[in-house]
Amino acid sequence: MKYAWRLALVVALLAHSGCGYSLAGRGSFLPAYIKRIGVPQFTNNTAVFELDRQVTERVRTEFIGRGKWTIVPDSTGVDGLVTGVITSVALTPVAFNTAQQATRYALILSAAVEFKDMRTNTVLWSNPAMQYREEYALNPTSAVDTSTFLGQDINARERMANDFARALVSSILEAF
Repeated sequence: MKYAWRLALVVALLAHSGCGYSLAGRGSFLPAYIKRIGVPQFTNNTAVFELDRQVTERVRTEFIGRGKWTIVPDSTGVDGLVTGVITSVALTPVAFNTAQQATRYALILSAAVEFKDMRTNTVLWSNPAMQYREEYALNPTSAVDTSTFLGQDINARERMANDFARALVSSILEAF
């Protein structure tokens, strides 16, 4: 009887203990004192008009969606600071029709991004060559210039900005 009671107690404790795992995209390695995060406008070194504004807005929205921090567009008076430079956007053909005309393109956005702890003045996360890649089907008469393509295909631009922001914020919060 004594052993059965001990075994039941051990089983109950194991059943109520956590396994240490959490849902992907919901963790954070940031110090607890980081409550206010600044996300100033990214710098745009490409010819794609307002790409910096769109990507910056999506990064802010993604942080806000995580619900733990106050996100501001300032670089002063914050506990953490995200800065970014969009270094390039390339449109590369990846599939061709029988007439050797491109029918599918890969759109690749590259950026240098950094997250800094302003209290300790240390960089907690950085990626000088972060890339996001997505493929798009196009008809052969579509423009193949990146800025023209992104100017015409608003959906592609939205998806690219959303997915890049999601990947960026997850990388920062989960320290990958």
